[in-house]
Amino acid sequence: MDGSQVRVGLLGCGTVGSALIRLLHQQAASIEARTGIGLVVQRVAVRNASKDRGVDLPPDAFTNDPEQVVAAGDVDVVVEVMGGIEPARSLVLEAVKAGKPVVTANKELLANVGGEVFAAAEAAGVDVLFEAAVAGGIPLVRPLRESLLGEPVDRVLGIVNGTTNYILTRMTEAGASYAEALAEAQRLGFAEADPTADVEGFDAGAKIAILASIAFGVKVVAGDVYHEGIATLTADDIAYAARRGYVVKLLAIAEQFDGDDRQVAVRVHPVLLPHTHPLASVRESFNAVFVQGGAVGDLMFYGRGAGGDPTASAVLGDLIDASVNLRKGTHAAIGALAPARIRPIDDLECEYYLGLDVVDRPGVLAAVAGVFGRHGVSIASMEQEGRGDEARLVFITHTARERDMQSTVTELGDLDAVRRVGSLIRLLGEEGGA
Repeated sequence: MDGSQVRVGLLGCGTVGSALIRLLHQQAASIEARTGIGLVVQRVAVRNASKDRGVDLPPDAFTNDPEQVVAAGDVDVVVEVMGGIEPARSLVLEAVKAGKPVVTANKELLANVGGEVFAAAEAAGVDVLFEAAVAGGIPLVRPLRESLLGEPVDRVLGIVNGTTNYILTRMTEAGASYAEALAEAQRLGFAEADPTADVEGFDAGAKIAILASIAFGVKVVAGDVYHEGIATLTADDIAYAARRGYVVKLLAIAEQFDGDDRQVAVRVHPVLLPHTHPLASVRESFNAVFVQGGAVGDLMFYGRGAGGDPTASAVLGDLIDASVNLRKGTHAAIGALAPARIRPIDDLECEYYLGLDVVDRPGVLAAVAGVFGRHGVSIASMEQEGRGDEARLVFITHTARERDMQSTVTELGDLDAVRRVGSLIRLLGEEGGA
C-alpha cells in the first residue's frame, strides 16, 4: 500500500454506492489535505457490470464477482452497501479474516448476526464501522460507541423510519387516511411498492436492535424486538390525539432496567406522544433519536435518516476513520457484548388509548367498564360520540400492565354490544417515561 493511499473495494453500487463514489471524488482533495490519505475506489462489485452507474470510474473497475473484490490484493478497505444477510455476511467475515477493515450500511446484517461480525473483527484487530446502518446521515452510532461509552444510558427512543413518519405527518396535518397517505408516499418515492418492512415496523426494529446492543453492551437481535405497525391507525385516532394534545408517532424504544439481571426491553409500536415532547415536532421523512442517560440527561439527534447522499455521507465518514486507523495500525473496538436478558412486552407498564365502536343502548357502558375492572385496568377518562344506532367510545387508562390490557381487549371483543375494537395505542409521558 502506498504510504498516502488507501484502496477501496465497494460491494454494491446502487443509490448509496454511487452517491458514495461521487461524494468521495468531490471531497478527495479536502480529505487528503486533512488526513494525509488519498482514498481511491479500486474495485466495485455489482450484479450487472455493463450497466451505466453514472460514476466516474473505468469500466474495468466493475465486476459481478464480489469475492474477487474482497480477496483482491489491491483492496485495503471493504465497503458493503449491497444489503441482505447473505452473501453480505460471508463477504464481510472473509474481509475481516483477511485483515481488511469493513464499513457497512447493512442494518439487516447487523441486527441478525452483528455479534458474530463484531467478534470476528475484534479477533482480527480490524474495524467494522456502521454509522449509516441505523439513521442514515445522522451521527448516532459513534456518539454511543465513543462519547457516551462511560454514560449509564437508560433509554434510547426515536423515529427511525422516514416512510412511516411521512405517512403519519400527512394523516395529522392533512387529515388523510392511512391509505391516502401511503399512496402519496409511494408516488413521492418515500415508500416502496411493497411497504411492509416499513409500515409493520420491521425496518425500525432492526435499527433499534443495533442501537440497544451498542447503548447497553448486550447482544440484541431483530428477533428480540416486539413489533406493531401503523396500518390499523385511523383518522379518528389521529384526530382524538390532536384534541387531547398528542401526536401519533411510530417509535422504536430500547430500555434498560435496574436490577440484578439488568433486563432490556426493545419494541416498536405507535405511541401517543405529548405535543411538547421534542420528538413530536419531527415531521415528514426526517428521523430523530432521543437518548436518556443517568449523568448526561437528555440528548436528541436529528436529521435525514435515509437517502443516497445523507447515507453516503455517513459511510464516507466511517471510511475515513477506518483508513486512518489502518494507517496507524489500530482499530475502534466495540467491546464484548454480554447476553441480553429481554423483558417481554407483557411486563410493560404504561397508560393506554383504546377506541371501541359499540351498539348505542342502555347498559353497554357499564358492561364495557366491567371488563376493564375485571382485569384490573383503571379508566382515567372516557369520551362518547353517537353515530346513529352506534356510539364510539374512547378510553384513556391509568398505568396498567400490558398483559392485563391485552386480556381486556380480548374480552371486549367477545361482547355482543361491541361492533369493533379499534386501535390500542400506548402513551408516552412528558418526560419520556412509559
